[in-house]
Amino acid sequence: MPYDITEDRRDEYRRCSSESARAKAKALNGEGPAPLHPINVPLLDPDQLMPARAPNGMHSLSLFSGGGGFDLGFELAGFSHVASFDILEICGETLISNRPKWEVNAGADRGDVRKVDWKRYAGRVDVIHGGPPCQPFSVAGKQLGHLDDRDMWPEFVRAVRQLRPRAFVAENVVGLLDPKFKLYVHQTILQPLHEYKITSFKLSAAMFGVPQARQRVFFVGFASRRAFEHFTIPGATHYFDHLGGEQVSDGTSPMFEEIRDLRRCVGVREALGLEDIGFDALAPTLRSGFTGPRNSTSILNSVASQRAWELLQIWPNGVGASRAKASLFVAQNRHFRLSVQDCALMQGFPDRWHFRGSVYKVLGQIGNSVSPPMAYQVAYSVATALAFD
Repeated sequence: MPYDITEDRRDEYRRCSSESARAKAKALNGEGPAPLHPINVPLLDPDQLMPARAPNGMHSLSLFSGGGGFDLGFELAGFSHVASFDILEICGETLISNRPKWEVNAGADRGDVRKVDWKRYAGRVDVIHGGPPCQPFSVAGKQLGHLDDRDMWPEFVRAVRQLRPRAFVAENVVGLLDPKFKLYVHQTILQPLHEYKITSFKLSAAMFGVPQARQRVFFVGFASRRAFEHFTIPGATHYFDHLGGEQVSDGTSPMFEEIRDLRRCVGVREALGLEDIGFDALAPTLRSGFTGPRNSTSILNSVASQRAWELLQIWPNGVGASRAKASLFVAQNRHFRLSVQDCALMQGFPDRWHFRGSVYKVLGQIGNSVSPPMAYQVAYSVATALAFD
């Protein structure tokens, strides 16, 4: 989408970018201010949020795979992988580097779902999952809906109609539930898939121990009424009791059910292993590095989130390529500088999951992905329901 900004603003962007690049080069060459923060050792282990389950004998197909959040969550929930599709080559590189034996289709030719005849997977797929691009329904994407050429919901629906899987799972921003899109949802999703029994619901990443204020909507459909009737929306495994920041809940929301039965979701500072400053909270929703007027290494997505990061004493701009490099490059306000590994952890990816590409491309994959622990819980609920089919 084109961005309507003045030449003066473009010049300001260029100037700030050049100054930051020079400062970064000096810092990484040992010529900048002495590091203020030691290299952090995270306390949160996302693998503990999604322990690997035994294979369940079912197979899943991944659309709009991105950095692999859905793929990893479904794998750990016991599903066997059939294939992944994403139009970006870099996403394919990430998936292949982590799962060399997977069938990965990426790039403008093999990864473009608009060009795929899904019949080649007939009889091999129990569940289709994917997160169609959310920009057509997000505030940042101007909420143009079907008028946005990035709207891929019709393609997700086409895959389901061609393959007739036992179930499907689709994820998107909660903006899709806005009243302005009610007709769109009915005409584009529900009506064409009327043979499926479909439910939709919102989930928060913090419900499952991920220290980020990230909410998403899920559409889950079943071909069998019996499976649909046995499906249960995933309940929270964690509660959050810190105050402040851009948070989803202070622990009193119905989303978190009975607190006494849940584990505590740590704040982002505690998760990253940072020193106690007497304040902690959920991280604001991470911005994708693929969005915006330039290739940004910032995860800042709003003025409100900027204030939240300031309270957390974490610098959300100029994310480092590694924890060591982030430590060397002292932030302007002397706050802790994030690394791409820290951002991946805030999204729920374990350290063993490696992203390929430059920093902004890694941030793009992380920010666009489904939080793996969230995907894991939905996948397990779907598998449980299908066991009754």
